[in-house]
Amino acid sequence: MAWMTYISNWFEQDDWYEGLQRANMSRVRQVGLLAAGCQPWNKDVCAANGDRFAYCATLAIYIYQLDHRYNEFKLHAIMSEHKKTITAISWCPHNPDLFASGSTDNLVIIWNVAEQKVIAKLDSTKGMPASLSWCWNADDAVAFVSHRGPLFIWTISGPDSGVTVHKDAHSFLSDVCIFRWHTQKKGKVVFGHIDGSLSVFQPGNKNQKHVLRPESLEGTDEEDPITALEWDPLSTDYLLVANLHYGIRLVDSESLYCITAFNFPSAAASVQCLAWVPSAPGMFITGDSQVGVLRVWNVSRTTPIDNFKLKKTGFHCLHVLNSPPRKKFSIQSPARNHYTSSTSEAVPPPALTQNQAFSLPPGHAVCCFLDGGVGLYDMGAKKWDFLRDLGHVETIFDCKFKPDDPNLLATASFDGTIKVWDINTLTAVYTSPGNEGVIYSLSWAPGDLNCIAGATSRNGAFIWDVQKGKMIQRYHEHGKNGIFCIAWSHKDSKRIATCSSDGSCIIRTIDGRVLHKYKHPAAVFGCDWSQNNKDMIATGCEDKNVRVYYVATNSDQPLKVFSGHTAKVFHVKWSPLREGILCSGSDDGTVRIWDYTQDTCINILSGHTAPVRGLMWNTEIPYLLLSGSWDYTIKVWDTREGICLDTVYDHGADVYGLTCHPSRPFTMASCSRDSTVRLWSLTPLITPLQINILADRPWEEIIGNTDYAIEQGAPPLLCGKVSRNIKQEVEKLAGDPRLKKLRWFSECLSPPGGSDNLWNLVAVIKGQDDSLLPQNYCKGIIHLKHLVKFRTSEAQELTTVKMSKFGGGIGVPTKEERLKEAAEIHLRLGQIQRYCELMVELGEWDKALSIAPGVSVKYWKKLMQRRADQLIQEGKDDVIPYCIAIGDVKKLVSFFMSRGQLKEALLVAQAACEGNMQTLHVSLPKGASFSDDLYKEDFNELLHEVSKELAEWYFQDGRAVLAACCHLAVDNIELAMAYLIRGNELELAVCVGTVIGESAAPATNYALELLARKCMMISTCFPSVGYRNLAADLLLMMPDNELHLVKLCAFYPGCLEEINDLHEKCKLPTVEECMQLAETAQAEGNVFETVKYYLLSQEPEKALPIGIDFVKEHISSSNWTLDTIYPILDLLSYIRTEKLLLHTCNEARNELLILCGYIGALLAIRRQYQSIVPALYEYTSQLLKRRKVSVPLKIELLSEELNAWSACTQSSNQSSDESPYTPPSDSQRMVYETLLKRLQEDPLKEIIGPDYVTGSNLPSHSDVHISCFTGLKIQGPVFFLEDGKSAISLNDALMWAKVNPFSPLGTGVRLNPF
Repeated sequence: MAWMTYISNWFEQDDWYEGLQRANMSRVRQVGLLAAGCQPWNKDVCAANGDRFAYCATLAIYIYQLDHRYNEFKLHAIMSEHKKTITAISWCPHNPDLFASGSTDNLVIIWNVAEQKVIAKLDSTKGMPASLSWCWNADDAVAFVSHRGPLFIWTISGPDSGVTVHKDAHSFLSDVCIFRWHTQKKGKVVFGHIDGSLSVFQPGNKNQKHVLRPESLEGTDEEDPITALEWDPLSTDYLLVANLHYGIRLVDSESLYCITAFNFPSAAASVQCLAWVPSAPGMFITGDSQVGVLRVWNVSRTTPIDNFKLKKTGFHCLHVLNSPPRKKFSIQSPARNHYTSSTSEAVPPPALTQNQAFSLPPGHAVCCFLDGGVGLYDMGAKKWDFLRDLGHVETIFDCKFKPDDPNLLATASFDGTIKVWDINTLTAVYTSPGNEGVIYSLSWAPGDLNCIAGATSRNGAFIWDVQKGKMIQRYHEHGKNGIFCIAWSHKDSKRIATCSSDGSCIIRTIDGRVLHKYKHPAAVFGCDWSQNNKDMIATGCEDKNVRVYYVATNSDQPLKVFSGHTAKVFHVKWSPLREGILCSGSDDGTVRIWDYTQDTCINILSGHTAPVRGLMWNTEIPYLLLSGSWDYTIKVWDTREGICLDTVYDHGADVYGLTCHPSRPFTMASCSRDSTVRLWSLTPLITPLQINILADRPWEEIIGNTDYAIEQGAPPLLCGKVSRNIKQEVEKLAGDPRLKKLRWFSECLSPPGGSDNLWNLVAVIKGQDDSLLPQNYCKGIIHLKHLVKFRTSEAQELTTVKMSKFGGGIGVPTKEERLKEAAEIHLRLGQIQRYCELMVELGEWDKALSIAPGVSVKYWKKLMQRRADQLIQEGKDDVIPYCIAIGDVKKLVSFFMSRGQLKEALLVAQAACEGNMQTLHVSLPKGASFSDDLYKEDFNELLHEVSKELAEWYFQDGRAVLAACCHLAVDNIELAMAYLIRGNELELAVCVGTVIGESAAPATNYALELLARKCMMISTCFPSVGYRNLAADLLLMMPDNELHLVKLCAFYPGCLEEINDLHEKCKLPTVEECMQLAETAQAEGNVFETVKYYLLSQEPEKALPIGIDFVKEHISSSNWTLDTIYPILDLLSYIRTEKLLLHTCNEARNELLILCGYIGALLAIRRQYQSIVPALYEYTSQLLKRRKVSVPLKIELLSEELNAWSACTQSSNQSSDESPYTPPSDSQRMVYETLLKRLQEDPLKEIIGPDYVTGSNLPSHSDVHISCFTGLKIQGPVFFLEDGKSAISLNDALMWAKVNPFSPLGTGVRLNPF
């Protein structure tokens, strides 16, 4: 195991005790990521290999990997080492883990994708790698070329490493645009030039330079650049060539002869990308560069076989992946029917049209479009598997939430567009028309005006009406000078301020009348309207000063000038909660806090190592400030003492914009030069506040006034608008307001992404009237009783909606598409007649007719059934109507599930449960009939099965809250709670569980217990008495809480008086009385009571030998079970850390750690924590090896158990590409069976399965941490162990702490990752 060598030295040092209660978790959680689009500037910017594909934005490379379980591609990593535009990427043909990339600063980098790290870098002075490619004839060499050559070959390792020049490929007469190595013929390479010619080099043959120009160009100087080149995979000499104007040719590189010239349907079409389809000989595809038309060709025909219009914008590049293997889950696979043709039943061959004779091969095309869109198109099924529409392809300078609809986030980018995103679905909803050059800044209009003001680098400022989709106003007062900041006043919606490199800040009315022009001695970079006084505005200037102006007077002089920064000031921001306080960020790397009323700088926040850009005050906690910098980090500050509470390293480049969600004050978005937008939750910074709300503490411990909240050392209190509104609403309620209060606060504190959905479902389960459900309820996961009803009304809506004048945003469906969608919904609801009607209206008679005979005719049914089977085997969607007409629900559900279309499967299963499907009674004799209930029962099971799969899919995607929604939708409360707990959404689980009540109680109590553990451990930041009381309050909310309170009191470090206070609060005897009770219990031989009372006494260490001997004695016998010894071990683990670390306890401590490790491994097996079982066994063995102990455990026994476990469970958790499956031996089966007998069932049987917290799958990439459990890079949140260096993933840390409370470093310190 990798990690043991890594930390073995800790095991040597018994007395290691340091850094104990370090707050060791990153406090800010990443909860969402908007990936960039694909750059349109260079050619080879998408590549694929095996089950991964990659594309580049301008500065970062995005790698997607196939998730075999769900047959879909997921973002796996973001590589951002390049500081200048990336020119090309190329995947290594011999090793799917390696790829190369080049950039305009003459850098070539070799990446290892699996380990996510740089393997080699070439900082070449030889010239810019304008295009690059791995050499097919050498194992580890990358070739690159720029302009007119030469071709450089960089051998990365081995005896010949270094850069050499290709002996022939140099001194071209025209620039090279693209080159390709031949995949079979060693060393053969072709270059395409700007003048339209090709150059071919082949060892041992005569070199051909500048040959095969299109005939129309012969003898002229005109240029017609080569836009695409690909060798025919089945021939040594044939080559497919595309010229920008001339079109596509198939040429023979030996005889220099053009074999075929392909014709386009219209003269206007031009092609810049093409790709062979490896699975179909002679087939290739092309993408038009004007409109997104994908054309399919065969070399035997000069015209396309098929054309699909995929998007309005043109193609930029194309790449074909061989279809991923269809390895899928399914409920039960349909039985294969092999029909033999006899005279009675012949199977008619399908009639093929001429084009269909070339059937479309199975294959996926990675398509990149000129607007930055990236998608994966399934050519066989003719549908998008994945479409990432409209990403930004360049630095994003600014981002802002919409004031009256905070689900919308606007971003402004270097690529000349503003885009508006829906942050729940992370998709683009609107994009600004045209290209505005570089957009530096944006500002939403106040209220519901639905306009955005933008500021550009050369074209002045503008107002974009989002709904109408057009620019309605432009301002040119700054001329061609760059405008760095634009601010629409939110107190007076008629005024807009801009500041520019021309040294002025201009205040104007919306219609363009200039009210003030404030002159500065140098460029002005930032301006911000005061949130308390509508006439005050502050500016940040290149002359290092901050100025405050008063707009209500005629004077153009500032009221105040603040100096102190030692370099230019960029942004300035007024505090929303403290009047007269503002902050400024500067190129000197500091943030300064100014007090306008006192004329002074009241704090300097230093810590950034580069210029500061983004600034954001929190709108509830008056002292919380966040800053983003060119050092790639975001820092969270407590401005009272000037300390940095947390640093976030997840962006891969400069952080420019930070913005706070208007109705969820602890959700923040940031944008960066890495072209991503990320969403963060700041809630972990205010844990005590959350727990005060859960524990129903008085208002003054939750909401406070600003003056008290900013006193040093005061606990965090909410002081903003959102919390004030909640308080007012709660006070209006009659009866017990607690449930509403929990819901409202939970919505305010949780990040978006499912918490609203969850609360709507809770309301439905609690019997709330449907008319009270919000409008957007039907867009999320809806309760099963509404599913069919809502989808029916959605279908009716689609049928009646006529297109509005402007359309409704991006890619609006045409009327046909709407009717189709309506028909599909009716169909899934079993409303066959309506489906037929709509199909007729669309002119799809065959579909309508095939279903119209509907529900009679035995033979027709059998025929339909056979057609359905045949279609299922081909995996075509055409099977759906057949299955529904003959009522074969199971077949249809398993078909949908086998393709990963879980939502479709759910809808069909629910419609069946409501009796909408005609069920199949083909072969029943007359007298017999099935009762409908039997079918209902059957479908119900099916429904739960599908919900489970869908929940698991969300959960594996790092969206535990939505997974819980899936279970609530089918009334499965226990599983919903389990998923929240496994996603570590403990506060949410307690809120929801409290509101639901009895049926959720066991899970709620478990969540309370884990939260109390969290409180017991936090002694940093806040006085621990407060925390201690919080933990006690949480535990007092549970029934049967005595044992938990005992653990709390046993663990609490403090003086005698404090401990007795706590005992009293928990209704336990005093410390002195406990000592007597322990002695009495010992005399009576009651081990459990003895251990319990000794732990509560002044000498808790006396409990250790008694408890440990009891456990050792039991383990020595052959038929012990977990449940007999776990309670005692669990109790012992709560001994005060400082007592456990006493030298006198050395041996007892080591034995306790070993026993906890071993029992932890068994618990992990019981809970199916596959990823940490080996680590726990290894940890126990290492301790046994290195420490002096007498425990009835042998290292051989441990490894035997581990091997038996992995042999018996490997079949279930094996991934597709691992070693072949070897069945366990008989002896291994025996060992495993004995193990299982000891384990028995977990009392909380729903909470089985690994933990997976929100954001686990989001790449974080500037801080690469290696897990000391696996030796691999950690994906998602990281947890540091107490030495401050060793790291494991947060998921592993949570699972470890649930089964073994002690740190994996063997120090005796308790782990607290909750």
